[in-house]
Amino acid sequence: MRLYSFDVDGERLEQLPLAARRALDHAGRKLSLAGWTSLDLEERRRLVSLGSVPTVDLDAVARVLRRARPAAVSSDVAGDPPRHAPPARLVEAYADCGSLSVAVWTSLSDLDRYALSKVTKRSDPERLELAYAEIVGHTEVSTHLRARGGVQMVNVGVKAVTHRRAEAESRVSMNREAFALLVNNAVPKGDVLATARVAAIMAAKRTSELIPLCHALPLTHVSVDLRLDAGAQAVCIVACVETHGKTGVEMEALVAASHAALTVYDMLKASDRSMSIGPTRLVSKSGGASGDFVAGRGEGESSASDPSGA
Repeated sequence: MRLYSFDVDGERLEQLPLAARRALDHAGRKLSLAGWTSLDLEERRRLVSLGSVPTVDLDAVARVLRRARPAAVSSDVAGDPPRHAPPARLVEAYADCGSLSVAVWTSLSDLDRYALSKVTKRSDPERLELAYAEIVGHTEVSTHLRARGGVQMVNVGVKAVTHRRAEAESRVSMNREAFALLVNNAVPKGDVLATARVAAIMAAKRTSELIPLCHALPLTHVSVDLRLDAGAQAVCIVACVETHGKTGVEMEALVAASHAALTVYDMLKASDRSMSIGPTRLVSKSGGASGDFVAGRGEGESSASDPSGA
């Protein structure tokens, strides 16, 4: 159940919240304040919940409204504003509050976009400012930050499912003694490279638990290559991750490479506590609206811009 502080006072639901209005608009029904308050609190909460989710269950809305007195009346069906970009009238309406970019707009929920649009129906500058502050907040400069210093997971629901691939690398440099143990497979803890490979694959699969705001993705392939560089006395690590999904696997590849490096360090630290890790970096990515990326091209290496991290 989603309520906005600029719209209602707590959860007493004495007035029609925007989420309930969205449910009614989608169903093509209009309910008076008397009809709203005739519903018991659980029924009102149910209507708010129905309007808080992306797809409004119209049959469920109709079942709740049967108990309203006076009954709801028919009205024009009104959907949500478009997801791909904010309408020009909204950009203009909120111009004094701050920007309403495409990146920010597409990161908002369906209810957020509906609420911003609905608020503009009244000529109330103060309400416009409060709505912008609560819904958009700091997302004006970041698609992850929310009002009052919170955070949000970017909405990727409208993105297309495509084949996504990312490759990342890391490196662990060590002293001669540790490297000799590694080369001769004489490390007391066991097979360093095999253990690091398993750690990397396990970590890639759990990236959404390790990195805040990452989406959980069904990975279709994870490969980890560990190569010994005798000249530099180092282990070179390359992790490649693939999926068919709506967002990229850059973080999964970076997490895999990082955890492989940390595992190498852990298994050899008794011989060399001064080992260094890095650089760890994204080598390449493909798939998604932002196009392909290959490290080393500098600025403009992606073929398109997608701030949400495609």
